[in-house]
Amino acid sequence: MLNRLRPQVKVILDPVAKKIRINPNILTIMGLLVSLISAYMFATGNLLMGGLLIALSGFVDMLDGAVARNNYQTTKFGGLLDSTADRFADAFILIGIIYGGYVNWIYGILALHASLTVSYVRARAESEGIKCNVGIAERAERLVIIMIGAFLSYFTNIQIFNMNLLGIAVVVIMILGYVTVIQRVYHSWKNLKED
Repeated sequence: MLNRLRPQVKVILDPVAKKIRINPNILTIMGLLVSLISAYMFATGNLLMGGLLIALSGFVDMLDGAVARNNYQTTKFGGLLDSTADRFADAFILIGIIYGGYVNWIYGILALHASLTVSYVRARAESEGIKCNVGIAERAERLVIIMIGAFLSYFTNIQIFNMNLLGIAVVVIMILGYVTVIQRVYHSWKNLKED
């Protein structure tokens, strides 16, 4: 869903990216390190910094691709590194949230499983030649939901079903993640059925 905003973000990001003379792979690693620090913040109870660092890592993640495109540095390895770093970042953040005690471990593990499976189905479908960026909760949506949950938990003490709002956010991304997996499998089935 947030992919619809890409053209507007591109207009803002491209002029900045053209001026950056850093290898985009270095930016990818920097974004991963920011995610690791975000996970540490969640694990140690600092919800505000955890949420803010997710936002920063998301910005760096967008920036690395923009730098690569605008400076003619796109490579197959860069794409592989970016996707791999994204999976590690997602895992680090959810593990930090689980370790911090904000969500029951089973919901956290299922959210992690759903997140990884969303990406796996897309990669597998694309290996079959199917464009598969469909679904209700791609990576950007999942990270925004976690950020909102972190900020709301930091600024309020609201509990729903004995869970804080960050825990609720993790349950939401678990559910939406599995819905996205189903959407992507169905989309792939339709496309492969027609072949």
